[in-house]
Amino acid sequence: MTRFGALVERVDLKRPGADLPLLSVSQTRGVLRRSELTDTPARAESLDHYKTCQEGDIVFNKMSVRAGAMGVASEPGYITYHYEVMRPRHGVDPRFVVYLMKSEWFTSEMVRRERGIAAGDDSGSVRTTEVPFKVLKTIDVPVPSADGQVAIADFLDRETAQIDAFIAKNEELVTLLTERRATVVDTRVFGLRDGDAAERVIPEFVSQSAAIRDFIARMPSTWSVGRFKALTKRLDTRNANSAAAMKSLTVSGEVVPRSSKQNPDESSIPRYLLVSPGDLVVNPMWLVGGSIGVSNAHGAVSPDYRVFRLRPAIHDRYLHHAMRSRPYRRQYELFTRAETTFDRRVSQSDLDRLPIPLPDIDEQVEIARAIDSELAHIDKTIEVARTSVDLARERRAALISAAVTGKISVGVDA
Repeated sequence: MTRFGALVERVDLKRPGADLPLLSVSQTRGVLRRSELTDTPARAESLDHYKTCQEGDIVFNKMSVRAGAMGVASEPGYITYHYEVMRPRHGVDPRFVVYLMKSEWFTSEMVRRERGIAAGDDSGSVRTTEVPFKVLKTIDVPVPSADGQVAIADFLDRETAQIDAFIAKNEELVTLLTERRATVVDTRVFGLRDGDAAERVIPEFVSQSAAIRDFIARMPSTWSVGRFKALTKRLDTRNANSAAAMKSLTVSGEVVPRSSKQNPDESSIPRYLLVSPGDLVVNPMWLVGGSIGVSNAHGAVSPDYRVFRLRPAIHDRYLHHAMRSRPYRRQYELFTRAETTFDRRVSQSDLDRLPIPLPDIDEQVEIARAIDSELAHIDKTIEVARTSVDLARERRAALISAAVTGKISVGVDA
């Protein structure tokens, strides 16, 4: 075993006058030019607080070491003071050091030291979010020979590249399926067909909803359009006896049992709103995020929510999908006044005047069934892809830990 500090030295070079690119660190892609990771430029005056790193230096985000935000610089550049720079000592492969730091074994050693630092905090609270280099360098690590380091790094470069390609392919599949999912909802709730171009005459009140107007105009000619206020009745029945089960509304539009960690103060429970299956539940402060949906259970929800009973002209699942579609999400954004929670609230008057596409009730039922069926198939495929990604990441982490600790052979005697 060798002290980690024997592998690297910490460098803290201030910004010289050279014209160098701004670098940043990604958890998955290592050290890259900042322009490859974000479109937001650094303010010129902030460069006074930047450091420099050289090609081959190890750069890591000291606030996200445990998350794996680190890599080897492939060129000289400027880095923010939030990052640490370590230079490998003679005969040390920087790639091996990065893999070592990303291993589960090394992370567990960091966690153990974090707890030790927190335990010595005079305030009695855990405030430490990083392990200082002076502590990091004291970790005893297994170190192979120089040739062994190169062999391990080469092996992991090859193997992790294949795993990363598999992960990227499945993440791309999830992105495509998520887009497909949204398209299914958008097209079906407005009755859109390929090649539809002709627009119909629409009621004047529809024109007030800019994000929805064009979709309403392209609906089938047999469909009508109604106002949200005329199709729903707002309820204000309270949980007076505190008997109803506590429920919460998720951003996926589901009314689910409320987490025990979220349980409200007992004195406020009688003020909670009762909800029944088929009722539409709305969180007006997070409509933009997707907090709207039809309940499939009895319960009580936050008094900050709104609960609506649907009238016979509208089918619950059809309205559920319509009001969660992308045009409506964009319309909620137009209703918001600011980014703060309070000012982001969508007013009831804005909701009341929303236009709702209205095929006849039997067609609404068929549309809702078709959407539910298609989404179930898409969601199952998404779940398989995400599970594959999770398993691949676990495999990647296990492979790195096994290789850097010598538990698997890479073909070279360490």
